[in-house]
Amino acid sequence: MNKILIISNYYPPEKGAAANRIEQLALKLHQNNYKVTVLCPLGNYPKGELFPEYKGKFSVTENLHDITVKRLWIYPSVSKNIFKRTLSVLSFSGMLFFHLLCKKTPHKVVIQSPPLLLSFVSVLVLSLMRKKIILNVSDLWPLAAIELKALKPGSFSHQISLFLERFIYLKATLILGQSYEIISHIHSIFPEKKCHLYRNFPEHQTTEMHFATNLNEPIKVFYAGLLGVAQGVFELCQKIELQNVNIELHIFGDGAEKSQIEDLIRQNPQKKIFFHGMLDRHVLHEKLQFFDIAIVPLKTRIYGSVPSKIFEYGALGFPVLYFGGGEGETIVKENNLGWIAEVGNFESLNTALIEISKTGKEPIQMMKQKVLDYAESHFNLDFQIKDLINKESF
Repeated sequence: MNKILIISNYYPPEKGAAANRIEQLALKLHQNNYKVTVLCPLGNYPKGELFPEYKGKFSVTENLHDITVKRLWIYPSVSKNIFKRTLSVLSFSGMLFFHLLCKKTPHKVVIQSPPLLLSFVSVLVLSLMRKKIILNVSDLWPLAAIELKALKPGSFSHQISLFLERFIYLKATLILGQSYEIISHIHSIFPEKKCHLYRNFPEHQTTEMHFATNLNEPIKVFYAGLLGVAQGVFELCQKIELQNVNIELHIFGDGAEKSQIEDLIRQNPQKKIFFHGMLDRHVLHEKLQFFDIAIVPLKTRIYGSVPSKIFEYGALGFPVLYFGGGEGETIVKENNLGWIAEVGNFESLNTALIEISKTGKEPIQMMKQKVLDYAESHFNLDFQIKDLINKESF
């Protein structure tokens, strides 16, 4: 049996797209006769504090669904303070550095990037050991940090980040990119680098939706996910206009903007926005059976980024209202998966909501089956993994 190691900053029971993406990769490789080990921090995300089961522990080894998960100590933080965030990444990166040096490692290693520093430490050690390094790039850093205004162009931090980025691309044996834009960017730096597209497709067999829609109720649009800077959900709540349309907005999730969103809703009940907190995945899916449309926002257009929620909600049969620009917008538009609003343009968003309200609930229910059928044939994780295995990526 082939052995493979996956290094990631996130893994369940942590929440979010990154943790789900790595878990699905691990499970699919296991199903294809790989012995998989995952190396990650003690669970802490998105709250930025260790989960109760990991408090007071230096390291933990678990067996989850036949995947060996080794968790190392981390100083957890989701603070907006850059020094605390950097300390958090440094703490796990340091632990990872010594673990890779001192412990036996399989020849094949998948490294999730970003975080950039974590990727750099992993690639540095493993390249010296002449391992096969499969770099899985889901976002382009530092480019995304510049676009989110988290990093100043030309600054010392920017220059260091550019060096780290080039190093990991150079030393990787091959690169998996979550979008065509990511692959194009990498080839602009290293034209000959071997790259493959690897979308964040969901596992279709894990959930079966039984929609139960009351046609006399308002159209229920929902957001489910992280409430962080990149998603811009707080600003969405501030500027969305639902008073004169037959639509409600429901929010599920947790993150840095949670308190602001709760305060806004409490002070403005007329906005028709409802907050439900963070729910376990299976509980969330049960709740969503009574909803109509998923909204997928980004605060700004981030080159290379394709939100996994497009594929996840497609697999559940939900049309999407996409408000993020870039390659994701092209996917939704060309495949008739829902509605488009220009990223950052709330006038465009509110115009799309008027169009959705005029469409009505019954036609939206008919759209769901079309979206589901398309997703089953085009967003297929099994086909994608087998294709990459046939290309000897793993």
